[in-house]
Amino acid sequence: MLKIGLTGGIGSGKSEVSKRLSAKGAVVVDADRIAREVVEPGTPGLARVVATFGEEVLRPDGSLDRPKLGSIVFADSEKLAALNAIVHPLVGERVAELQAQAPDDAILVYDVPLLVENNLAPMYDVVVVVDAADDVRVRRLGELRGMPESDAKARIAAQASREDRLAAAHIVIPNEGTLEELDAQVDELWEELRRRAARG
Repeated sequence: MLKIGLTGGIGSGKSEVSKRLSAKGAVVVDADRIAREVVEPGTPGLARVVATFGEEVLRPDGSLDRPKLGSIVFADSEKLAALNAIVHPLVGERVAELQAQAPDDAILVYDVPLLVENNLAPMYDVVVVVDAADDVRVRRLGELRGMPESDAKARIAAQASREDRLAAAHIVIPNEGTLEELDAQVDELWEELRRRAARG
């Protein structure tokens, strides 16, 4: 089993690479998606969040009001730590389950946005960084997500620097061109990962 840590700053195209690797047969573990799953209605995770932060973090339909919770925890480091203490162990358990279900010869791709920020590189056999210049990422966030330029720049500034991310990489996927160019890069990446997996 080859464990890949896939990361990239917001707007770099990491999700596009993740999707393409999944289509090629990689087992993709998406940390963000799992973090959402463990606090869905009816889960022990959501019950704990409500017990800690109160009913006001729920929407009328009983689902978690993420923006409301975000406004509470991002303004208070102790509250953020309390939320992480609930969510992180649940995510860890789910990741361990997915890993246990994967075949022994799987290429496991962990899609981890904050891999560099949280010093997680040592957990993986190979760290793949999807890279694009900041101005390209700002433009994409505006075009694809309708994000104002000031917001996009603030999000980028809040993440690891491009230099730090590149320093952690074993393999870099430059992604400033077309999706067709990205396809070709992912084809090459997949062949390289298969070679490494075969070497064991």
